[in-house]
Amino acid sequence: MAEAHQAVAFQFTVTPEGIDLQLSHEALKQIYLSGLHSWKKKFIRFKNGIITGVYPASPSSWLIVVVGVMSTMYAKIDPSLGIIAKINRTLDMTGYLSSQTKNIVSGILFSTGLWVALIATMRYSLKVLLSYHGWMFAEHGKMSHATRIWMVMVKVLSGRKPMLYSFQTSLPRLPVPAVKDTVSRVSDWWEEYVYLRGRGPLMVNSNYYAMDFLYILPTQIQAARAGNAIHAILLYRRKLDREEIKPTIQHLKDSKHIVVYHQGRYFKVWLYHDGRLLKPREIEQQIQRILDDRSEPQPGEAKLAALTAGDRVPWARCRQAYFARGKNKQSLDAVEKAAFFVTLDETEQGYRKEDPEASMDSYAKSLLHGSCFDRWFDKSFTFIVFKNGKMGINAEHSWADAPIVAHLWEYVMATDSFQLGYAEDGHCKGDTNPSIPYPTRLQWDIPEECQEVIETSLNTANLLANDVDFHSFPFDNFGRGLIKKCRTSPDAFIQLALQLAHYKDMGKFSLTYEASMTRLFREGRTETVRSCTAESCDFVLAMVDPAQTMEQRLRLFKIASEKHQLLYRLAMTGSGVDRHLFCLYVVSKYLGVDSPFLKEVLSEPWRLSTSQTPQQQVELFNLERNPQYVSSGGGFGPVADDGYGVSYIPVGENLISFHISSKISCPETDSHRFGKHVKQAMNDIVALFAPKSNMKK
Repeated sequence: MAEAHQAVAFQFTVTPEGIDLQLSHEALKQIYLSGLHSWKKKFIRFKNGIITGVYPASPSSWLIVVVGVMSTMYAKIDPSLGIIAKINRTLDMTGYLSSQTKNIVSGILFSTGLWVALIATMRYSLKVLLSYHGWMFAEHGKMSHATRIWMVMVKVLSGRKPMLYSFQTSLPRLPVPAVKDTVSRVSDWWEEYVYLRGRGPLMVNSNYYAMDFLYILPTQIQAARAGNAIHAILLYRRKLDREEIKPTIQHLKDSKHIVVYHQGRYFKVWLYHDGRLLKPREIEQQIQRILDDRSEPQPGEAKLAALTAGDRVPWARCRQAYFARGKNKQSLDAVEKAAFFVTLDETEQGYRKEDPEASMDSYAKSLLHGSCFDRWFDKSFTFIVFKNGKMGINAEHSWADAPIVAHLWEYVMATDSFQLGYAEDGHCKGDTNPSIPYPTRLQWDIPEECQEVIETSLNTANLLANDVDFHSFPFDNFGRGLIKKCRTSPDAFIQLALQLAHYKDMGKFSLTYEASMTRLFREGRTETVRSCTAESCDFVLAMVDPAQTMEQRLRLFKIASEKHQLLYRLAMTGSGVDRHLFCLYVVSKYLGVDSPFLKEVLSEPWRLSTSQTPQQQVELFNLERNPQYVSSGGGFGPVADDGYGVSYIPVGENLISFHISSKISCPETDSHRFGKHVKQAMNDIVALFAPKSNMKK
């Protein structure tokens, strides 16, 4: 009840003697600090808006232009070619300004116009420069004179440190290739339909996950790990809010609370107190209070999130029927408006030396689907902390692709271990704060009809989750360092290894999807790289043909590798085919035009879906000094019922993490068997270079 009284700023009672007014100084203080925090945030956004709005110039450059123009005017030189005189004559018509004032105002108006024109010119020039992609197609290790000139000009025009959204108005739009060019490159096509239109389960089919460090566990105290990591996520959000992140990330909507799930109960946890962000030890305190809470779940509460794991239609109907009003609406709003969702998992996960395969597979499946009711799959991401202190993320796909979440996750892990750290007893550094109000339970009134829908959704989700076969493993025979010594692209090397492994596993070639980023363009997301090419097939067939020599295989590998790199560069620079065909398909449906060609390419299955998530902030970890702080990477579920999903992450120079998924119900696929083929294919390909270069691990 104490917290309820503090929430009221003043109370009054009417007595025969008059009105008795009682002020709550603590509540007034909180109102003042909250208002101060809000205005401070608005000021920062206003300031950043001005700085971004005049980019690539700066606000101070306006003063420089004004001073320069005024100086020439006082030197009896007209830099405006008569424009200032025309402005002066226009002002003279008012009859209110002195001659000197008119000269100053005319000079300032002309200077401002000149400054705006210069900004527009610089911005357009930068857009033209950023439309040049010739540097990407240059031979590795060589740089043309045109690329050198381009680099200098880009550096000159974007000289000062850019903020998060500085390049937004200068980035070119994705180009639309000629139809004949697209058709000439097409042998197959598949595109996952618009994320928000699909009615199937998000769990397994769409959401993906990210793991913790592979070997390191900074603390085994669950609440402490949650405290540091949640604080680090919020520090990252603050950097986003202030636009201090380098221009690669989308902005997350601000929220002042999180919702935590533990043992079937939902808790609302405020992230601010006394007008400031909670410190790690204070967040740990709040999490520990939840862990110590022994209250029972309300009817239907424990498995409520299963509605977000099953088919979308039952969840939509339940929302409208049972969550549109009253306490259910308030609690659902608390979940959906939270900064993110937190699950305090009761299991222990992570890499175990005594059983590496089973432990990593269990870890992957837990992050991908958990118990099907203990992750909120609709949220941008669910942050999961296991009982032994291990952690991970389950991310919803529509708002961001894996590299975006990986950027956040790298920052969180590095901040957790290298900046915040832990005390000797494993707790977060700092002191607890008893004055912070306890987390509050969300209240639900879930009728039996809705509980039946929850059980139905849970059954659907369990069938899907139990059918997922996962194999996650670190490949440490060699890594990116040795591959680069072979003078080839690590991505092309791994993709060709996957082609070889898939052929040995299935005895045939399959259409292969590899995601490529199109972040060079405004609002760009991904494009498809078709890794199964005629050149890669020739190489694979040579590798399984005993009659082929090592030299012949190596020659075909180089040809296939160069073809793959070309396709990847075309996709990154807006010359891919899938998004173009997807737009044609959408337009054809809108116009009611029947296209046999699009129908044919839509019907072709995509049995090998792959994705690379490269480490983006290597400097945060300094792996040369801290080689044990390597990431386990992340993964996703199989795209096709009779195919494989493969995620791979080169970590540092000597490790590659693989995550392979498939369906148990498919008799043709086996994730562990495919994993063995991947390991063998990686070793077989690097052996092509060993006799010539005599390279060892």
